[in-house]
Amino acid sequence: MSRSYKATGINLKGMPMGETDRLVTILTIEQGLVRVIVPGARKHKSRLGGRSSQFVVNELFIVQGKSLDKLVQAETIRSFPGLSADLARLTASQYLAELVLCQALSEQPQEELFGLLVAQLQQLEQAKGNDILAALTQGIVQLLIAAGVAPDLDRCSVSQVDIAPDPTQPDWQVGFSAVSGGLVSLEQMAQLPRASPRARMPVGRYARSNSRVGQGRSSRHVPPTLITAQELSLLQQLSYSTVEAPMPWLPAVEEVAARVTWLKLERLLRQYAEYHFDRPIRSAALIDACFPIAAP
Repeated sequence: MSRSYKATGINLKGMPMGETDRLVTILTIEQGLVRVIVPGARKHKSRLGGRSSQFVVNELFIVQGKSLDKLVQAETIRSFPGLSADLARLTASQYLAELVLCQALSEQPQEELFGLLVAQLQQLEQAKGNDILAALTQGIVQLLIAAGVAPDLDRCSVSQVDIAPDPTQPDWQVGFSAVSGGLVSLEQMAQLPRASPRARMPVGRYARSNSRVGQGRSSRHVPPTLITAQELSLLQQLSYSTVEAPMPWLPAVEEVAARVTWLKLERLLRQYAEYHFDRPIRSAALIDACFPIAAP
C-alpha cells in the first residue's frame, strides 16, 4: 500500500520524462531534496504544468512509489515571474539553484536552506543592472556559509594570522586561494607549492575518493589570485550580511568599473565553489555574456 506525504517546496530543475510527464527536483522544507514524477505536466492543458515550472513554490501532495515518488496535487503559494523576464536574472537564479543542489540533503528538513534560497531569489527578482551581480555574489557567499565551506576572509588560511584590509593604501593586496581555503598573505603566497599532480587532486568535504587527476573543472589546479582592499572589504561585508539587512554597495564609481569588480568577485567565488563542491557550475558559463565589460 502506497504512502503519501505533504510538503512545501520550490522547484529547482525539471526534465522531460516519457511522452508527457516531467521529472522535477524539489527542495522541500520538511523532506529536503526530493525527485518526483509529475504526470501529464507537459500536456497543453495540464493543471500541474505551470506548477512544475522552475522556481515555483507549492504546497505539495506526493505519493511514494517504488523508484520515484509521484506528485498528484500542488497549490502554488509563490512564484518569481520576474526571473524569467530577464536573461541575466534567470542565469543568476539558476546559478544559485545549482549551488543549492550541491549541498541540499534528502530525507532531512532543509528549512534554513529553503528560506535562504527564497530570500535570495526575491533580491534577484528586484535587482537591475550591476545590482544583479551584487545580489548573485551575496547569494554565493551565503550559500557557501550554509554549506559549511565558506572561505576564511578574516585571517590567512595558512598561517592563521589576522588580515585586515587597508583602504588608505592604494597598492594594498592579499592573496585568495581556493585550495588553501581563503585568504593567503603575500608572504605565504610565495611559499605555496607549484601545481603538481597531488595539488590538482580535489580536497575538502565534497572531494570524491575515486576522482581522477585532470578530469572535471574542479579537479584542475586553481592558482591563487590577488585581491585589493576594496574587494576584500566587499567580500567581508557580504559574509556578514543577512537577507534582512541591506547589501554592501560599491562607492560611487562608473558602471563599467563596478561591473568589473563584481565579475572578478563572482569568478573568484565560482572557482572556490567548484573546487570545494567538486563539480562545475554550468549556469555560470553565461555570466560573462550577460554582463559584457564594454559599456552599453
